[in-house]
Amino acid sequence: MMFKTWMTDEFKIKYPIILAPMFLISNFEMMKAASEAGIMGCLPALNFRNPEEFQAAARNFKKNSTGAWGVNLIVNKSNIYLKKQIDICAEEKPNFIITSLGSPKDVIAKLKPLGIKIFCDVVDLSYSKKVEEMGADALIAVNSGAGGHAGDIPAGILIPLLKLNCKLPVISAGSVGNGAGLLSILSLGADGISVGSPFIATKESPVNKEYKQACVDYGAGDIVFTTKISGTPCSVINTPYVKSIGTEQNFLERYLNKNKQLKKYAKMLTSYKGMKLMEKAAFSASYKTVWCAGPSIEFTKEISSVKKVVDLMIEEFVLAKKELDLKVL
Repeated sequence: MMFKTWMTDEFKIKYPIILAPMFLISNFEMMKAASEAGIMGCLPALNFRNPEEFQAAARNFKKNSTGAWGVNLIVNKSNIYLKKQIDICAEEKPNFIITSLGSPKDVIAKLKPLGIKIFCDVVDLSYSKKVEEMGADALIAVNSGAGGHAGDIPAGILIPLLKLNCKLPVISAGSVGNGAGLLSILSLGADGISVGSPFIATKESPVNKEYKQACVDYGAGDIVFTTKISGTPCSVINTPYVKSIGTEQNFLERYLNKNKQLKKYAKMLTSYKGMKLMEKAAFSASYKTVWCAGPSIEFTKEISSVKKVVDLMIEEFVLAKKELDLKVL
């Protein structure tokens, strides 16, 4: 199956798919497997304890794999390593950067002149216009079906809205778990997709077998949003433990997050506690099962491999397209 979109042309990849940057999960093995499967991966800089480990990982990927690759940078004040991470990206030169949760102004100013493409997470038209004016190269349209920090607008509305009002390529994040979903998103005008949750239950994924099996056993109806992880609604699997602790912050946490003087520090503390909780649940035996995932785990039926997930999605895309062609006269 031959694909031709802005993404495939720009990065010389077979399929217009990004293996999305996933907090705690994305690693070298997944990035390498993505490249070998004809797509491209994105490495979250904050998946490493310090900038030195991040730079070592970036160099390892450049040395031991082929194909386009990217880095995800959190660009708000909670990321105390941002300046150093930008300097590392300037040195290692990934093909693209995905900016999240803040203004990409500094990233665009320092990295775009080096030929690095800058993709910006956006959830609405207003912010899309802002990053377009700043000089972004593409929009990551984070829709309401995304895992992690999702948007509020469904893909069927957000993508056409951005295509009609912006001149930048649009890459959809969320709502795709199989080939029919890929066909639907491309039909809306997207230039590609960013997909994460379907790759959690793969052999290359570093998380424990319980987390992977949960992605097989649970479905779209089991996804809920919690503010207990970062202070911002984040999608998780509604395990018995999540049900027991609830999904809303307590009164004190809500108060601190609204206080102008304290909210920065409150958010940092909430994020730190949430990160440690999710890290323990993902990599060790724990009854505190807080597992991040999106509704696209509905289509995860087994623990497989990155290549098998990609191949199956393309097979399903071909079948879905044939069925559509038969129905369209």
